[in-house]
Amino acid sequence: MNRTKWFLHPIFILVFSILALGLSLFLYIYWYMEVSTGLEGVIRRFNLDRGQVLESQTWVVILVLSILVGIILTGIFLISAYNLKIFQLYRLQNNFINNFTHELKTPVTSLKLYLETFLKHDLSKDDQHKYIHYMINDADRLSANINRILNLAKIESKSYEVEFVTLELVETINLFLKNNRHLFMKCKINVFNPAERSFPYKISLSLFEMLLMNLLTNAIKYNNSDIPEIDITFVVKKNRLNIIFEDNGIGFDKSNRKKIFKKFFQIGRSDDMTAKGSGIGLYLVENIAKIHKGKVTAESEGLDRGSLFTLILPY
Repeated sequence: MNRTKWFLHPIFILVFSILALGLSLFLYIYWYMEVSTGLEGVIRRFNLDRGQVLESQTWVVILVLSILVGIILTGIFLISAYNLKIFQLYRLQNNFINNFTHELKTPVTSLKLYLETFLKHDLSKDDQHKYIHYMINDADRLSANINRILNLAKIESKSYEVEFVTLELVETINLFLKNNRHLFMKCKINVFNPAERSFPYKISLSLFEMLLMNLLTNAIKYNNSDIPEIDITFVVKKNRLNIIFEDNGIGFDKSNRKKIFKKFFQIGRSDDMTAKGSGIGLYLVENIAKIHKGKVTAESEGLDRGSLFTLILPY
């Protein structure tokens, strides 16, 4: 909203529309009272054809008034569209706050419960290890949610320090999966490189890993299968490198193909609590792709038919 041009600001449009309306009324009164009186005098003085002169004047008035009315209607339309956009953003933002508050409260409540259990009961060593493992998972979940918000703020404000290094992408993804295997133990992830070639590319490692984390965790979160499966495939098409992430998840309706990259948009109804997720993961993915001079697309055959996300990089 801060980047909106000043002449598109609703207050300016409203003031301009009111001035246009006032000017049109003024011109109407002026032309039909002052100018008409003057023309009557000229017609009488020079014996001119009354109908021909006043007819031309009438058409000029109609033309100018039509233009001014058009400006007024355009202004009203822009104000209405702007207000509708603000209302939709407010609704999505409110839904995001409600859902994200739940995302934060759940691990905090769980941590508190486990800590109280430690205080009230003498636990065996095995139980202690089990509860500690649960608490670590909750702490990781809480940390991930907080980092997601912080990263969003940094990327949007362009204050994120980006350091690019040339890395081989297949190796980078395999190393990422190895280092985070504890997060993906209950799913099956395959990396395919049909061309059996290397793909060196200049990336920001921290941002690229953030992109991978969001795509993979989304594929797992929105998945009702017993074993979530994700295939990562490298395909070169002309001068583009396509990294395809295909899953067996719940998919999405085709009408949401472009909406899912919008900030705060969540799968499900966007006006109630049935929506899932925080609504910023794929928004981050799209922005990170742009930082790497690429783009990301999404496809799905429909609900319960999986999703296919493609990271397209110039190569």
